Formats: sequence, structure tokens, C-alpha cells
Amino acid sequence: MSARSLKIASAGMRMARTIEILRTERGLWQRQLARYVTVLGHPMSNTTLSRIERAQRRCDIDDLAALSEALHVSPSVFLGDPTLV
Repeated sequence: MSARSLKIASAGMRMARTIEILRTERGLWQRQLARYVTVLGHPMSNTTLSRIERAQRRCDIDDLAALSEALHVSPSVFLGDPTLV
């Protein structure tokens, strides 16, 4: 069985950048945000969060929901222009 392609399109790239912007604006380290997401019931390591932010891992819908809750934003924010956050 072959591995699935990791190609991340423009929406995924915007999402990755927006997560990083929101996290840093709130003064959070990746480890802190990952721990908070885990406390909210969606286990996430800081390595996973790092890979999402660097667009080396896809952000699935469960990740998106948990990150939006942890960062106190609507999930739709992640699909907008990250420079306007």
C-alpha cells in the first residue's frame, strides 16, 4: 500500500499560517497550545502542532475544531487571510 500524498494546497497553507499567527499573538509556545488542546479532549503533541504549522502534516477536521476552541476563534477564521487576523 503506497503512502498518501502530503501535498498541501493553498487553503491548508493559510490554515497553517493562521494557527501560528494566532498562537504567537496570544503569547503561547507550541507546547502550551498542544497541552491546552489535549486538556480540552483532543490529544495533541507539540510535535504534531509543529508539523501542522509547517505544513508537513494535514490539519484534519478534529484538529481544526480543537484548535479553534483552544484559540477562542471560529473555525472559519483559519480559512481567511492570515495577515488580517
